Amino acid sequence: MKDILSELEDRRDGARLGGGQKRIDAQHGRGKLTARERIDLLLDEGSFEEFDMFVTHRCTDFGMEQQKPAGDGVVTGWGTINGRQVYVFSQDFTVLGGSVSATHAAKIVKIMDMAMENGAPVIGINDSGGARIQEGVDSLAGYGDVFERNIRASGVVPQISVIMGPCAGGAVYSPAMTDFIFMVKDSSYMFVTGPDVVKTVTNEQVTAEELGGASTHTKKSSVADGAFENDVEALAEVRRLVDFLPLNNREMPPVRPFFDDPARVENSLDTLVPENPNQPYDMKELILKLADEGDFYEIQEDFAKNIITGFIRLEGRTVGVVANQPMVLAGVLDIDSARKAARFVRFCDCFEIPLLTLVDVPGFLPGTSQEYGGVIKHGAKLLYAYGEATVPKVTVITRKAYGGAYVVMASKHLRADFNYAWPTAEVAVMGAKGATEIIHRGDLGDPEKIAQHTKDYEDRFANPFVAAERGFIDEVIMPHSTRKRVARAFASLRSKKQKLPWKKHDNIPL
Repeated sequence: MKDILSELEDRRDGARLGGGQKRIDAQHGRGKLTARERIDLLLDEGSFEEFDMFVTHRCTDFGMEQQKPAGDGVVTGWGTINGRQVYVFSQDFTVLGGSVSATHAAKIVKIMDMAMENGAPVIGINDSGGARIQEGVDSLAGYGDVFERNIRASGVVPQISVIMGPCAGGAVYSPAMTDFIFMVKDSSYMFVTGPDVVKTVTNEQVTAEELGGASTHTKKSSVADGAFENDVEALAEVRRLVDFLPLNNREMPPVRPFFDDPARVENSLDTLVPENPNQPYDMKELILKLADEGDFYEIQEDFAKNIITGFIRLEGRTVGVVANQPMVLAGVLDIDSARKAARFVRFCDCFEIPLLTLVDVPGFLPGTSQEYGGVIKHGAKLLYAYGEATVPKVTVITRKAYGGAYVVMASKHLRADFNYAWPTAEVAVMGAKGATEIIHRGDLGDPEKIAQHTKDYEDRFANPFVAAERGFIDEVIMPHSTRKRVARAFASLRSKKQKLPWKKHDNIPL
């Protein structure tokens, strides 16, 4: 019996060593942790239950039968994050470069199926050289099986991808279909075709970092939602994100103890909006002052900064926030900001996370580049996402809400539940100057008349009361009481039930 137990321990030790000490040292030399070290940091101590530790590949071509490492380049299983169950897979670059074989993919598919059956999030840690070439189409079939599970799991359980090394070719499409993608600066990259292929086909000279590094995907492409300095920080932030999310689409978001008065008054908000309507202010200040303990988890912070998306808690409950940022492009909506916000709104609606929208929007960004780029269709994505969402929706207009952008930003017309405005709000078709020049174009040659007309227009429309008279604004509130009013609004909506007409699925303007 002792011999059998000893053999088991020897086999386990061999599997835990992955590709061997030399390759582990090389991994550390690149500033990267090993697959198992990453899991240990991500999960609660001692909570990891591993599956398929002894699985090996079945390839016999190109001498592959001579090297059959246990685990086949990926560590899979389940554990807990702050006591809540999650499933995880972590690719092991020390084993055959973390390349994906048929059995490697089967291990990932197995835990994804279990995650859907048991209603728990899936976290994938990607560090792989891509498809295992020696296996040919079997490797590609494995990728296809993983993709199909990503699609099936979408909207059922949260899916989080952490890119901690190379992720290239077909491998990028699995993370692309997950809800959140995080990268590590200087040690991770994603691209469909690498620098060598790019040079051969298009004659462009580009480095892997420029082509698909963390900076590229967080600032330019919007493929990634965040980038962190190292593996340790990235995994700590993933733990923090999971605390905001429900385990699946049948559960409500978690409620945690809070130590912040829901009726807290913030007198500084009364002077947040400057007297000059063209002067910017930082909308993040409002978000932090509304949130429990000033805790805000921002999503896609470095992309389309004219709109802010992320999670806060109110009375210990998760709330998704979408807010125009007057500090960047005056808070206008454009192609990038509409796509960013629409995706976030749809995620929140999938998982019953209420939506708070903070509005200061002068309209859509004009120009040929926007029109040629399809701002009509991209703007419609945000409109569609808000109109489709059945979660509790509370909107606060702080200053400008002009034209079609007013309607798009969770207006009463898109079935928002509570629509509040500050006294500084201006709900109108456009700004006073532009409106005056259209309505009174016959007086354009007389500056005094134009000035008077502009003042008259401002007196009539540069306020929230016309919209309030029509019932499009439920209440004009004092800025300092915003946290209390918003918290009470969401509290009253906790049992909200709203259904859409039956359909197989919608056809959002992609």
